Amino acid sequence: MAIERSRSRMMFRQEEMVELKQQCFTISRIFEPGKYLAGELPDEAYDMGLVEALPSVKGKSEEHPPENDAPADEAEAPAEDA
Repeated sequence: MAIERSRSRMMFRQEEMVELKQQCFTISRIFEPGKYLAGELPDEAYDMGLVEALPSVKGKSEEHPPENDAPADEAEAPAEDA
């Protein structure tokens, strides 16, 4: 028998992004698997152990795109007229 991890809503900040691993059925709504703010999910999802913390992101943020998408040798070489 597997050991069940029980989670509590109190483990997460309300504005923290979490991942719902499976569908969660409530009387008023069906929550599909995916990323949610911790405050959006019902207590049942936490009680059943369906919620996981997202891994922390390391490295450069995706919000800052590269400044120049062209390869370096093409961007620097002037066009030659033959």
